[in-house]
Amino acid sequence: MKLKLLAIGTMVGAAALVSACGGLPGGGGATGSNTIKIVSSTPLTGGDSGPGQALANSAQLALEKHGDKAGNYTIVFEALDDASAARGAWDPDVETSNANKAAADPQIMGYLGTYNSGAAKLSIPILNQAGPLVMISGGNTYPGLTKAVAGVTDPSEPDKYYPSKVRNYTRTVAADDIQGAVDARWAKELGAKSVYILDDQQLYGKGIGDVFNKTAKELGMTVLGQEGIDTKATDYSSLAAKIVSQNPDLFFFGGVTSSNAGLVWKALRSAGYKGMMMGPDGLMTEDFIKQAGADAEGTYITFAGVPVSELDKISPEGKQWHADYVKKFGKEPDNYGIYGYESALVLLKAIDECAAKNTMTRVCVRDQVFATKDFKGILGTAWSFDANGDTTLTTMTRNVIKDGKFEFVGIGQ
Repeated sequence: MKLKLLAIGTMVGAAALVSACGGLPGGGGATGSNTIKIVSSTPLTGGDSGPGQALANSAQLALEKHGDKAGNYTIVFEALDDASAARGAWDPDVETSNANKAAADPQIMGYLGTYNSGAAKLSIPILNQAGPLVMISGGNTYPGLTKAVAGVTDPSEPDKYYPSKVRNYTRTVAADDIQGAVDARWAKELGAKSVYILDDQQLYGKGIGDVFNKTAKELGMTVLGQEGIDTKATDYSSLAAKIVSQNPDLFFFGGVTSSNAGLVWKALRSAGYKGMMMGPDGLMTEDFIKQAGADAEGTYITFAGVPVSELDKISPEGKQWHADYVKKFGKEPDNYGIYGYESALVLLKAIDECAAKNTMTRVCVRDQVFATKDFKGILGTAWSFDANGDTTLTTMTRNVIKDGKFEFVGIGQ
């Protein structure tokens, strides 16, 4: 297949964006051109590059399997990095630049990403005013991007992300209001009576920490504290000593690998903490295990979906994706690659439907994506998008780090 990987461009100015969007036929369309472009925007470098690369690689693989055609249109794919060397993680300036670039190019029919929920908060409004240009994430889980959750989301969410009043954002993974509650219930089952919560102060990390906090209290557990950490620090010994002095049964971290989670684990164990440790799927990366080393052993991790090992057992399509991924990229995929592939399949189906109608516009592609019902991709079961753009699948899995690897232990409730 002739797959073109384009170079990342520079930031598009606001004037150029308004000009481009104002002149797009049908709310942003490729009618009159024989080329359709799809872009992904994820961290391809830095501390979250594992899941970021898996999301982008899986999108590329989906396009290769599909072929470079949709009707009379040629499909071109571009993988954008939304991380910077300065931050070692996703960068607000870079993500904003990526979204502006996509919005201004009338041939782009879909935006796959982001991984970090904080990045999505910046991209959604930009793309919303550009057609709107549909965005499908295989990684974002912060509830407020799509819905209001009492005590967790800001009162202005999610409406502030959609200035055109038309939804353009969907995700193929379940949101944190489900996962955070599953985490807390698991902690209760494990016998925890007291917990201490740290979060990385990002949209995802604090959001899931807040849900865990709220649910833990409802279940009768004592929350000894919740605070945000300085992710630019390298020494967490004082913080660890404070937590250990309170002797919580369980420590919960809301955040991602690039927020120095491994250093926090090392600091706690060095300070003598002997209790249980738990985190969400932002830590379900090989880099977290490398950072934390032996101190990661026994850590409980939930994941908003099924890991690759379980997908192989329940889905022939998923098993084939897994084999194809390893063959093409020469390494095992991060679990988020599953949802990057599913997202790309949804977008390609929508593009095919618009091509069949000879209506290749952003409005058409958005409408077809939101009309996704009973979709059967590689997840082993059919699912749909609801009116908010959320998946109807709410499966959460429980995992534990054993012998330096993630081991599946069951379904979370």
